[in-house]
Amino acid sequence: MKRNILVVASHPDDEILGCAGTIARHVNEGDCVHIHIVAEGATSRSVESKGGDVENHLISLRNSANKASQLLGVDDLYLGDFPDNKLDTVPLLDIIKTLEKKAQDYKPTIVYTHHSGDLNIDHQIVSRAAMTAFRPQPSSSVESIYTFETVSSTEWGIDSQEKFKPTRFVDITNYLDTKRDALLCYSSEMREFPHARSIEAIEALAKFRGASVGLNAAEAFMQIRDLVR
Repeated sequence: MKRNILVVASHPDDEILGCAGTIARHVNEGDCVHIHIVAEGATSRSVESKGGDVENHLISLRNSANKASQLLGVDDLYLGDFPDNKLDTVPLLDIIKTLEKKAQDYKPTIVYTHHSGDLNIDHQIVSRAAMTAFRPQPSSSVESIYTFETVSSTEWGIDSQEKFKPTRFVDITNYLDTKRDALLCYSSEMREFPHARSIEAIEALAKFRGASVGLNAAEAFMQIRDLVR
């Protein structure tokens, strides 16, 4: 049966780092995948919030996000413009409302989003907003919520928060090459090995997650909710 899948990410490239292989698998299985990116992802890298370099970077990120989504076969991509790495300055309700609107529009069955204990403040806030927007209600379409890991943030999570302990593993053996190609769409965001955001490190993580459950490659998630109707 065709399902509606919603991926909620903080910044352009988080959706690919966290679950590109799983997205590709959903698409291949006939599901409709929608991606909602909350923040613009560039302005925190400059003292100036405007200017040629920042504007060019914003355009580049949007182009990269569109290319990656098209490569994966995503049905819909929404690119938000909340301030990068400053979501703690935005009323949480404003973010929640944008996600509730997506829930009304797409009626997702499965939601993927950030782990709540990530080091990055935007990841923490988006995770919290998603848990609120997709809270259990009689009219809710959401049956399952899974949180993904984002390299260079999840592994350095805050001690006071829950550590990322995966309980769900998705076999992406047949989609690892697709994930690599999607990451290459974000070439400006990738780093040289041994940086955690290098292609080699991300592939190594997929192979490690796979090997831990007897697969060649996998993406790992924490199960937050799984409703059996």
